Amino acid sequence: MEESSSLAKQPSVLHPPASGSSALLTRLHGALERTTRELLSARMPDGHWEGELSSSALSTATAVIALAVTQRQYQTHNQPSDQISTGLAWLAKHANADGGWGDTIHSLTNISTTALCWAAFGAVPGADEQYKRIVSHAEQWLDRNSGRRSSPLGTNYSSLVTAIVARYGRDRTFSAPILTACALSGRLGPSADAWRQVLPLPFELAAFPRQWFAALRLPVVSYALPALIAIGQARHFHLPSRNPVARLARTLTRERTLKVLAEIQPGSGGFLEATPLTSFVVMSLAGSGQDNHPVTRKGLEFLLKAQRTDGSWAIDTNLATWVTTLAVNSISNYPPVSLDQPATGDWKSKICPWLLHQQYRQTHPYTQAAPGGWAWTDLPGGVPDADDTAGALLALGNMRSDISGTGKSDLLSAARAGIKWLRDVQNRDGGIPTFCRGWGALPFDRSSADITAHSIRGWLAWLDDLPDDERRLTMKAIGRAVSFLARTQRPDGAWAPLWFGNELAPHEENLTYGTSRVLCTLPELLCRSELNTRTAALLCETAVAWLIRAQNIDGGWGGAPGIVSSTEETALAVESLAAANGPGMSEAARALERGVRWLLERVESGEWTRPTPIGFYFAKLWYHEKLYPQVFTVGALGRVMAALSE
Repeated sequence: MEESSSLAKQPSVLHPPASGSSALLTRLHGALERTTRELLSARMPDGHWEGELSSSALSTATAVIALAVTQRQYQTHNQPSDQISTGLAWLAKHANADGGWGDTIHSLTNISTTALCWAAFGAVPGADEQYKRIVSHAEQWLDRNSGRRSSPLGTNYSSLVTAIVARYGRDRTFSAPILTACALSGRLGPSADAWRQVLPLPFELAAFPRQWFAALRLPVVSYALPALIAIGQARHFHLPSRNPVARLARTLTRERTLKVLAEIQPGSGGFLEATPLTSFVVMSLAGSGQDNHPVTRKGLEFLLKAQRTDGSWAIDTNLATWVTTLAVNSISNYPPVSLDQPATGDWKSKICPWLLHQQYRQTHPYTQAAPGGWAWTDLPGGVPDADDTAGALLALGNMRSDISGTGKSDLLSAARAGIKWLRDVQNRDGGIPTFCRGWGALPFDRSSADITAHSIRGWLAWLDDLPDDERRLTMKAIGRAVSFLARTQRPDGAWAPLWFGNELAPHEENLTYGTSRVLCTLPELLCRSELNTRTAALLCETAVAWLIRAQNIDGGWGGAPGIVSSTEETALAVESLAAANGPGMSEAARALERGVRWLLERVESGEWTRPTPIGFYFAKLWYHEKLYPQVFTVGALGRVMAALSE
C-alpha cells in the first residue's frame, strides 16, 4: 500500500520529445493563454458563466404542440399564433436529409424526435397542407424505421407505438409523454383509439407522502413527477381505467395530485427549467379540460418566454451553475497562467459569492432534498443534485486561497453542508445517484461511476479542513465509493457515465467520458496513505490502458474506440492521462503527447470551439453546450502544463 501511494508523489515523467520540444512548449503555453482568456471573456457581467444550450427539435416540437393544444382550448379561432408558426418554420428548415429529425441540428435522426415533430405539424390546423412535403418525408422515415405500413395519415399505428415503447423499455418517463403528444395532435386516430395507445400512469401515487416514492417503485424517474401527474390525468380523462378500484382511486386523488403539481411548480413556471417537461405538463392539462388551471397558465408563460428569436426552443434555460463550476475547476488546473491582468479582472472575487448564493439553504419542495446541495442552474426551476454539488465543492476549494477574513469561514460552512449533503445521498451500494438516495428502479436514478468519482473529488478537496468526527464519516464514505468504482469498472478497464453519451458509439454510451472522469479522481486518492491506495492504483492502471487503446489514429478520442474524434472527448482524455501520468507510464505519455498535438491543431485552426452532441438528458435526449469544448480544452491544456511544471 505504501509503495502504491508513493508513486503519485514521484516526479512526473511526462515530457515532450527532445526534438522540437521548445516549439511544442511554446505552442502549448500560447494555446493555454488563448483558450483561458477566451473562456474568461465568455462570462456574464456579474462574473459567472451561463453558456448556451443548443436549439432542440424535440423541445421545439413539444412546445409547439403545447401552444397549439392550449390555443385550441381557450380560443374560438384556429389560426396559429406567430410563435407557433415560427416554431413550425424552424422545424421545417432543420429536418435532416433523410426526412426525420435529431435532437439538435447536428444529431442523428431518431424515432422519438421525428414522431414528435410529425405530431407538431398535426397539432396545428393547416400545417399538414402547408408543409406537405416535410410531413410526407417524415411519415416515410417513420414507415421505414418503425415497421409501420399504412398510407399517410392512416390508422395502423401499432408498430410506431411498439417502436417508441421499445426504445425506453419499462421506463415510461419519455414513452408515455411522446404517445400523449401524438394522441393530442390527432396522429393516433380518433380519440378513443388514440388513448388506448397511451400507457397509463398511476398518478394517484403522487398523493402519497413524498418519502414513500422510492418504495412505491414509480414507473418514471424521480425528477419526472410532474409528467406522472399531468399525463396520468390526461389519460384518465380521455380513457378511464376499466379497473373500478384504479378508476375510483384516480378520480378521488385528482384534485390532491393537482395540488401537488402546483406546489412543486417553480416561480418561473418551468419544471426543472426544461421545455420538454413543461410542454408535456401544459399540453396534458390543457388537453384534459384544465387549460385555465394556474399550473397550465404559468407553464404556458414559461414556454412563451423561452422561445428563441429564430423560432426554436432549447431543452433547458441554462446550465449556469454547472458550467461555472466546470470553468473554475478547469482554469484552476494551472493557476500560474496570467489571469489576473486588467483584461480579465479579479474573476474569483465575483464568482465565489455568486456560487455561495446558489447553495440551497432549505428543503427543496420538488424532491424534498435536504439543505446543502447545488443545482445545475441559478434559476428557480433547478433541483439539488450530486454532480453539481460536487462541482461546487471543488470550485469553492479552488478559490479559497484567494478569499480572506470572514469569507473563509463562509466557504467552510458551505463546504461542510455540501459534504454532508453528498454523504446523506450516498446509496447502500456505495455509489452516488443524481437526485435522491434509494431510487434504483430505473437507470437514471441509480448510482453512477462518473458522479461517484466527482463526489470523491469534492470530499477530498475539503477533507483536511473538517472536524475530526466529520472527517471520519467522510473518509468512510470515500472508502465505500471507491469500492463501488471497483465493482463497476468493466473488465476492459472502462466506466460508463450516466448523463453523457455518444450517438455514434455502441449503445450510445460514452466510455471515454466515464473513464476519464473516474481517472481524474484516482491520482488524488493515491496521495492519501490513509485510504486504500492499492485499489485506486489498480483501477488507475487499467483505466489508463483502456484510454490508450481507445485513442484514434489521428490522435484524438471519440466516445468509444473507433468513434470520430471530438474536442470534448479528446480534451477529457488528455486531462485524465495528464493527471494519472507517473513513473513507468511511457506508453501513456506517448498517447498523451499525440492527444495534446490534436488539441493544439484544433485551437490554432479555431475549430476547438465547435460543440458536438455529447450531453445526454432525460431518456435518449441529446444536447450540446457551447462552453463544453472550451471548458474541457482549458482543463486539458492546464493539466498538461501542470504536469510538465512538476
